[in-house]
This record gives sequence, structure tokens and C-alpha cells, in this order.
Amino acid sequence: MPITTQDREILRLAVPAFGALVAEPLFLLADYAIVGHGLGTTAVGALGVAGTVLATVVNLCVFLAYGTTASVARLTGAGEHARAMRSGVDGLWLAIGIGLAVIVAGWPLAPAVVGLFGAAPDQAGQAVVYLRISLLGVPGMLVVLAGTGVLRGLQNTLAPLVVAIGSFALNAALNAWFVLGLDWGIAGSAWGTVAAQTAGAAVYLVIVVRGARARDVSLRPDWAGIGRAGTAGFALLVRTVCLRVVLVVATVVATRMGRPELAAYAIATQVWTLLAFALDAIAIAGQAITGRALGAGDVAATRAATKRMVRWGLWSGVVLGALVLVARPWVPGLFAADPQVTAELLAVLWPVALFQPICGIVFVLDGVLIGAGDQRYLAWAGVWTTLAYLPAALLASGWGIVALWCALGVWMVARLITLVRRAAGTAWLVTGA
Repeated sequence: MPITTQDREILRLAVPAFGALVAEPLFLLADYAIVGHGLGTTAVGALGVAGTVLATVVNLCVFLAYGTTASVARLTGAGEHARAMRSGVDGLWLAIGIGLAVIVAGWPLAPAVVGLFGAAPDQAGQAVVYLRISLLGVPGMLVVLAGTGVLRGLQNTLAPLVVAIGSFALNAALNAWFVLGLDWGIAGSAWGTVAAQTAGAAVYLVIVVRGARARDVSLRPDWAGIGRAGTAGFALLVRTVCLRVVLVVATVVATRMGRPELAAYAIATQVWTLLAFALDAIAIAGQAITGRALGAGDVAATRAATKRMVRWGLWSGVVLGALVLVARPWVPGLFAADPQVTAELLAVLWPVALFQPICGIVFVLDGVLIGAGDQRYLAWAGVWTTLAYLPAALLASGWGIVALWCALGVWMVARLITLVRRAAGTAWLVTGA
């Protein structure tokens, strides 16, 4: 497949997006390393509980990035640069509002939420401390999501990469200083993350404010615009909830199978997540390119770019699947898996690898339709594909971890069918601003 100008544009957007996607999970990994070294196992467990809660909040709010990318890209393609920045400002206000609401609701509920995990009293106490302090950083986290969406919509994925790397470095330095140097305990880890996330948010605010002033766009809240952003975001929220339901059900099923199966499933999920970052980077390029092309009214370019990105997704999936099969014999050793876990893991890595080409197409088309603003269809498709998955997951509960992963494959095939059928039609090809 020769490299074309279109390919170069896809890579220009996708490669930095991949770097930013990989940088984000490093925040929590740095916390784990420093807390484990300085505070011990109990604190690591507490961090795991609180980190899961925070990750869920952020994952549910990812629509702030996706929805803003689509709207800003479309308006930019239509030449409506002032309206594009206005849409970006609305997205930031929505992020701030949701972030403040999370603080107000989360602070008193923190002990009850932590209690749902059944942690030991000493772990639960530290988890509540970490969670309550970290809630103060949620507005910053959500502003980062919305700000990332603005820049992606403006066809700029390099700046988010730079901000992500800088935030990660600051987070690691502050955590080491507060926990190991000042001996603040787990609270120090939380304050370091809050400071790093808030600093990253400040950078995005500066960039967007400068862009808005350059186009004479008001920075005051536009309640109608914020409402439109929230309406579009609700459909993407439904889609995200469906994704989380699938993963939670799979975890529950794996847990009931036994310790070796759960451990193998957890490791396989981490492998799958790493592969998903690479494929999602192409999807992010799809969001930006599709929104801009449709905003410019160029249906032919939209179709051509979609076909090209689907090829990128397919062949990327083939390559990633092959890499998993090549690395398969050594993966258990990376996690010091015992013989039982090793046997289960070696078996389950086969379906993990074989489904990657399907994942590649699904991720790309998902990004294309998000960029087109086809959120309502994606929400309904998410509901139907989740309903297709649930019976397969229940059947898999009596057949082992490979069957469970095949059930996830059923879900991916269902998503493939719904997305390909939609992309083949014309209902999503809505042009203009």
C-alpha cells in the first residue's frame, strides 16, 4: 500500500494521538510505583480502589473530548472559525460544570463508594483520603478532555501530546517529592496528581482563550451552546456506558471462574488495552478528518478518507495480531504468572490476536461516525450490540476463559455489522456547519 498525501495526513494526526493516549495511563502507573516504594502494599491497594473510581468518572466523561472534536472539526471545515472556537469554549464550560458537580456529589459519598469495594478498614481509610483530595483535580481532568477535543478538532494532535508528556513528568516529580521527600503519605500522591492535572488544564485554557480572543469570541458561558454540547454528549455517554457494561460483565464472569482464569483475563485485558491505544489513534484521526471534510461539504473526500482509514485499521489490526502471536510465549513471564495462569493466558491470547483485524475496522468506523456527529445512532447501536453480547457472556461462564473472550469477539462482530451497515449508507453524510 503506497504512502499517499492522505496517508501522511492520517499519520500526522494519529501518531501524536497515540503518544498522548499512552501517556495518560502513565499518571496512575507513576503513582503506583512511588506509593508502592514509599508506603507499601496497603497504600497500593487503597490507590487501586480510589484510582478505579476516578478512572470510571473520566471514562464516562470522554464524550467531552469526542463531542468537542466533532463539532470543532465540522465548523472548521465549513470555514466558521469563530463558531468553532465558540463551540470549544462551550465544551470547556461544560467540563468545568460537570467537574464541580462531581466534587459536590463525590466528597460526601466517598466513604460509601469506597465501601462498595469491600476493602479492609486501613485500606478503605486511605482510599477515602486519596479519593477526596483527587476529586479536586476532576475539573482539571475534564478540562483536559475538552481542551484535547478542541485541538483535535483544529487538526492539532501534537500539542495534546506535548501537554500529556509535560503533565506526566510533573506528576511523577511532585509525587516523588510529596510522598518520599515530604512524607505526606497517600495524600501527597493525590496532591501531586491534582497539581499536575490542574497545570495541564491551565495550558489548554491559555491556548483556547488565545484562540477565542484572536477571533473575537466571548469567553462568557453561552447556556444554549453548553446545552447543545450536553445533548450531543448524552448520546456518547450512553455509548460509553454500554462499553463499560460489557467490560464489567466480562470481569464478573471471569471472577466467578476462579483465580487462574481471573488473572489470565486481567493480563489479557491489559494487552488488549495497549493494542486498543494504537487503533484508537487512527480513530481519533478519523474524528478530525471526517468532521472537517463534512463541514466543508466534501462527501467524496469523506468517503475516500473513510476507505483509506479502514484499510489502515484493518492492516494495523493484522500487524498487531501477528505481534501478539509472536510475543505470546514470553507474555506470561513478563507478569511472573504461575503455571495455571500461564496455561490459561497462552490459550486466551489466541482469540485476543485473531480479533485484532476486526477491532481495527470497528475502532476506525466508530471514530468516523463520531466525527460525523452520528452520536444518536452510535448510542442505539451500543445498546443493541451490548444486548447481543450478554447471552454469549452468560453461556461462556461455564466454558472457560477462551469462551469468554470469544463472547467479547461476538460483541466486536456485532459492532462491526452495525458500523459497516451505517458507513455504507448515506444518512451519516450530513454536510455543512
